Amino acid sequence: MPELPEVESARSVIDRSGLGRKIVGVDDTDTYVCRPHAPGQIRDALAGRELVAARRRGKSMWCETSDDGPELGIHLGMSGKIVIADPDGGEVDGGDYWEGRRRPGDFRWSRFTLDFADGGRLMLVDPRRLGRVRLNPPVEALGPDAATITPAGFRAVLASGTAPVKARLLDQHAVAGIGNLLADQILWAARVNPARRVDALTPEDVTRLLRATRDAVRAAIRDGGVHTLKLVAFRLAGAHCPRDGAPMARSTVGGRTSWWCSVEQAR
Repeated sequence: MPELPEVESARSVIDRSGLGRKIVGVDDTDTYVCRPHAPGQIRDALAGRELVAARRRGKSMWCETSDDGPELGIHLGMSGKIVIADPDGGEVDGGDYWEGRRRPGDFRWSRFTLDFADGGRLMLVDPRRLGRVRLNPPVEALGPDAATITPAGFRAVLASGTAPVKARLLDQHAVAGIGNLLADQILWAARVNPARRVDALTPEDVTRLLRATRDAVRAAIRDGGVHTLKLVAFRLAGAHCPRDGAPMARSTVGGRTSWWCSVEQAR
C-alpha cells in the first residue's frame, strides 16, 4: 500500500500539472474503482469545472473543484499512480508507472480519466485495480498528518492505552500516513521495540519517535518513496542491523510483519 510519501508525490503531480484546466470529459465507467457512484455520476458532477487545489492527509488525497463543486477523492490503492498526458499522448508529469517497456501513449491500465479542454488528460493508472475514486471522501475521520503533526499532538497519540506502539502508529485515526515500512523505520531509528505498549513509553522514547517520524517522512519524500528508507533492505531473513550488526528479528505486531534489531530494540 502506498504510504504518505508516495501519495505526496502523486499530489505534487496534480499540483504542478493538473490545476486550472477545464474538465470537458470524465471516464468513470469502472464501477469498482468509482464505487459507490454509478457511471456518469462523477462525470456530471465535474464537467465544466476545474481542479483548483490538491490536498492530502496521510494516505488520502483529494482535489477541490471550482464554483464550490464537490471534492474529488483519489486513493492510489497498492499500485496506482497519477499520470498527466499531453494532447499527443505523451506524459507531461507522473513518470513511468510499471516495470518494463511500453510505447508512448500506452495507458492500458487507466481506471479513471479527466479530459481537459486543452486536450490533455489526468489518469489514475492502476495495474492491480485497487485504487478508488469518489466524491467528497470522508477525510475528517483521519488523524493528524504524520508530516505535520505537532509535538503536542504526537504526544497525545501515544499518551494512553495498552496497544503496541507499532499498532498505534499504523492507526490512521490516530496519526495519518504511516504504513508498515515507515513504522519499522521509525521504530528502528528510535530504538523502540514494535511490541512495546504505549503506556510503557517514556517521555524520551516519545521524543525519539517524533524525531524519527519527521526524519523518515522527509527522507522518503526527498528520495522517492518508502522503498528508499535505510531499513528496507534489511527486512529479510539472515539480515543484520545496519547500525550495530546484530541479527534482525521478525515478529507480527498489530497484524503486520515487523522487522527490528534483536539487540537495540530488544525491549
